[in-house]
Amino acid sequence: MQDTEPQSQRMDIQRILSILPHRYPFLLVDRVVECVPGSHIRAYKNVSVNEPFFQGHFPGVPIMPGVLILEALAQTGGLLAAAGMGDLTDKLFLFTGLDGVKFRRQVVPGDRLDLECSNMRMKLKLCKMEARAFVDGKLATEAQITAAIGDRPGA
Repeated sequence: MQDTEPQSQRMDIQRILSILPHRYPFLLVDRVVECVPGSHIRAYKNVSVNEPFFQGHFPGVPIMPGVLILEALAQTGGLLAAAGMGDLTDKLFLFTGLDGVKFRRQVVPGDRLDLECSNMRMKLKLCKMEARAFVDGKLATEAQITAAIGDRPGA
């Protein structure tokens, strides 16, 4: 008898770079600590004072922009969706929508932004999931994320 439960995966930065097309300064996931394809993912981003966006957001009061927290969650969701699929070299996950976005606390230099996506639903080429970001175990941001699988330009 075979075990049909998907196995939990971990991903280091090299594996993340092989899946996501993002690169510095826009890659916003440092490590995946748990990923069960089709189910859930837990990852994190270490927020450093050296992030380029802190120069302008805001001088003297560095706060991670909410849109970048959402982007980090979307990248995490892309890793979850990709984990259950085969070769995606000619495909991209394209962020298509957000619902129920709520910002609960600020994210500042020195924080570890814990990223979670779950309850993934796939229908044709659309993917929808619940996403949450935490700092020190406290909810910082939540949203429902929708993405589409599209062809990579030039593929």
